[in-house]
Amino acid sequence: MHRRFRGPPTAFIVIAVAAIQVVGTVFAAARQPDHRPLDLLAAALLLMGPAALALRRRAPLVMLPVAVAATGTYLALGYAWGPVFLSLALAIVFAAAAGKRWQTWLAVGVCAGALLLASLRSGDEPSFIRAFAGTSWLVILVLIGEGARLRHERVAVRRRQHEAREQAARDEYRLTLARDIHDVVAHSLSMINVQAAVALHLGSSDPEKYRPALETIKVASKESLDEIRQLLGVLRDDAPLTPAAGPGLARLPELAENARRAGLEVQLDVNVSVQLPENVQQAVFRIVQEALTNVVRHAGAQRAAVVIESVGTPGTGSRGGSSPGSGEGAATLSVTIDDDGAGAAGAPEGNGVTGMRERAAGLGGTLELVPLLQGWRVRAVVPVTGRGASPAPAGEQSR
Repeated sequence: MHRRFRGPPTAFIVIAVAAIQVVGTVFAAARQPDHRPLDLLAAALLLMGPAALALRRRAPLVMLPVAVAATGTYLALGYAWGPVFLSLALAIVFAAAAGKRWQTWLAVGVCAGALLLASLRSGDEPSFIRAFAGTSWLVILVLIGEGARLRHERVAVRRRQHEAREQAARDEYRLTLARDIHDVVAHSLSMINVQAAVALHLGSSDPEKYRPALETIKVASKESLDEIRQLLGVLRDDAPLTPAAGPGLARLPELAENARRAGLEVQLDVNVSVQLPENVQQAVFRIVQEALTNVVRHAGAQRAAVVIESVGTPGTGSRGGSSPGSGEGAATLSVTIDDDGAGAAGAPEGNGVTGMRERAAGLGGTLELVPLLQGWRVRAVVPVTGRGASPAPAGEQSR
């Protein structure tokens, strides 16, 4: 994590200002013989202002009065003019930048009052001009500090917003990863469990049918291990935040075939006329996968029908066969999974159903579970947008 640049180090500022004030004032005093000569007290006052700047971050409310007192005492004692104002100017800027508004304006008011009093005692016109110029510069210094404070606050707000976006992206990614792991494990283990039960049942009656069941277990476990390795690989510190491309519509026939091996008669009908983005394809695959897994594990169904179809074409709006009410450049994708099983029977929703809802909601869509006369329906509807969309590859039809 890169450290944010906060300006030159405080020690460098203190040393630089002290050197400028002492050396500059020594040279200036040589041309002002009518002023009080420099002595140890003058040197102490010239160093006191820069030393106060060391408190610019820890105690700005102490820094400003010390700088004002050091500069005011130096001038009141009649020492030679010079860059003695540098530490005072920086103290005003630093205090305003630290957000000490009324304290800074109070100090500026005291300094302006001292300048006005000195001009009244002098009584000549040039002294009034110097007092006005000095007061103007004091106000300018405060405004410079206020500008630095506002800039710092804007940078801090942008940094917090950036960190919040990064944290939200990390949280969303971890949630997506958790859903993927759940779907992969639940689906594969369900297939393995069903086929293992079949193999055990056939062990005594028909040993010849062992082989297909064991081959199904082998394939399901291998696919599960491969996907889990891919998903867990992104948890490494050197892995990118964006996961690798997940399964899409092209693997739906394979998903249906796995369910058939578990004894479920699956009809798959894919009628998609638009090119679906990768994230939409992956979400559709996972929704169908989880729905079929639940049918195999819980529904006791004999048949299931998976229908995926798009309504409307991006870029055509209400023309070209889009549904009424569909907006310009938008299409809708419908995913429906029906079964003839026992349904949910009032059981609470588990992580799988929650994951399906989250996947649909993440695409701006909805997912609903509807009881049928015999069985259960899972239906997801998600919007699809795009330009220049081309027809998607044809999927498995009515098998």
